[in-house]
Amino acid sequence: MANVLQIDLYDAGLDSAVSEVIRQCDSSLPPQNRCISATGAHGLVTAFKEPAFKEVLNSFYWNLPDGMPGVWVGKLKGASNMTRCYGPDFFRYVFANSASKPINHFLCGGQEGVANELKKAVGRKFDNYKVVGTFCPPFREMSDDEFRSLADTINRSGANIVWIGLSTPKQERFARRLAQWTNVNFIVTVGAAFDFHTDRVAQAPGWMQKLSLEWFFRLMAEPKRLYKRYLEIVPLFIFLNVKEIFSTVK
Repeated sequence: MANVLQIDLYDAGLDSAVSEVIRQCDSSLPPQNRCISATGAHGLVTAFKEPAFKEVLNSFYWNLPDGMPGVWVGKLKGASNMTRCYGPDFFRYVFANSASKPINHFLCGGQEGVANELKKAVGRKFDNYKVVGTFCPPFREMSDDEFRSLADTINRSGANIVWIGLSTPKQERFARRLAQWTNVNFIVTVGAAFDFHTDRVAQAPGWMQKLSLEWFFRLMAEPKRLYKRYLEIVPLFIFLNVKEIFSTVK
C-alpha cells in the first residue's frame, strides 16, 4: 500500500485489483463484507479535513487510487507498480471479466431508475446478465431498520458484490453502515460510474484522464455543481502533499 495524505492506497495496479476481487468471490471462500472505495483527491482531502471520515476510509479493505494525482504521489513514495484504478474502469472490467462466472451483482445508487438502467446497460455493454437486484437510496439519511431491510434484500438475492454509486463521502459512509448486516464478498463504492455507464454523463477523453485533467472536463460539463469543489480540492491536494513531502525530507 502507498500512504497518501494518511490514507493507504492500493498499489498493485488495476489488473491485479480486478482479478483479486473476482478470485475472492469464489464460492469456496466465506463472504467477509469487505469494503472497497475508489478514492480520488476529493475523498483524500475530505478525509484529511475530517478525522471521522479518515477513520471510515482506513477501515476499508482497499482504497483504490481513483485519480492520477494519488498515483503520482504514490509513485514518488516508491510504489512503482501503482496505476490508476478509476472507479468506472474497475466497474467495467469486473463486470466484463466475471460475465461467465457464478458471480452475482447488486446495484445500489443513482437517481430513481438509474440502477435499473444500469442493469440493462451491463448486459448490453459487457454481456453480463447477473445483476440480481437494484435499489435507489433516498436523499435523506436512512435509519438502521432501513439498512437492515436493504441488507436482508441483498442477502436473499445471492449477491456477491454490492456496487454503491453515490457521491463521496456519502457513499463510503453508506457502505460501512450497510456492511454491518450484509453477507456478501464485497461492497464497492464507484461514484459516478452509474451515470457514466448509463451514458447519462459523458466521460473525459482518455488523453485528458491520463494527464489528470478529468476534473477540468467535468467542471466544464457541470460548472454550477462542481466549481466550488474543484476550486478548493485541486489546490489543497497539491499543497497538502507538497507540505507532507517537504516535512518528511526535513
